[in-house]
Amino acid sequence: MSEWTGILELDVENRQGRTVADNIYFQGAFKVMRPVYFGKNSYPCYYLLNPGGGYLDGDTYRMRVSLGEDSRLTLTTQSSTKVYKTPKSYAYQETEFHLKKNSYLEYLPDALIAYKDAKYIQKNVVYMEKGATLLYSDIVTPGWSPEGDAFSYDTLRLKSEIYMDGELVVFDHVKLQPEQQNMTGLGFMEGYTHLGSFIVIGEKTDDALIDRLYEVVHAESGDFEFGISKLTVPGFTLRIIADKTQVIERVTAACHAAISEEWQQMKPSFLRKY
Repeated sequence: MSEWTGILELDVENRQGRTVADNIYFQGAFKVMRPVYFGKNSYPCYYLLNPGGGYLDGDTYRMRVSLGEDSRLTLTTQSSTKVYKTPKSYAYQETEFHLKKNSYLEYLPDALIAYKDAKYIQKNVVYMEKGATLLYSDIVTPGWSPEGDAFSYDTLRLKSEIYMDGELVVFDHVKLQPEQQNMTGLGFMEGYTHLGSFIVIGEKTDDALIDRLYEVVHAESGDFEFGISKLTVPGFTLRIIADKTQVIERVTAACHAAISEEWQQMKPSFLRKY
């Protein structure tokens, strides 16, 4: 892209046991708020902010985040990502993460809401060194239209590539085109309206953790379906289909809490947005 609507670069490093920013740069319609250190945490949480309130026709965004050795970072959004009507060209966001050895990234954005006739492409590329840990979640809603119809957007494409020491270990591509697909049919949303994903990669992942997560999810109330798949590297993916964003958030948060307790002997911070 020759011109970007918004650019964000964030580098963090470990300094004497505390994670701090080494470089922060942003321009255009993409910003990051001041870091928040919840409780006694030695690592920051950054909130991403789109000053325009949403993505417009032809908008392009680029984000690059780098974590140094032994650093830790929580990254989230201030609110849901809204993609408005794009009559001429799709909105596009490209994100690149670099995780050094023993770094720990939690990337937990709010839900994606595509408005009627919206076209949106998202590409996430993660470069990890062995020993690094990644927790990434996303939620796709049925969108919004003045008539209240579900799946009135044109196209949503969410692509994720994860590399471990230069080798591609995860490739995930969600492509939704309501006019060409039976969105509520078998193999798609199967009668539900919301799709949630939770990708976790960490050296401490084992069968005992997977079994525990099955129990954690089964204990959650609400109408939803889910599946957990192990990866070729230590890690797993969790898929959830439901009719409410809150249900997916609750299931994902329960798994996040179980992992944090197992690996960090701590509870994750409450990322309140109000």
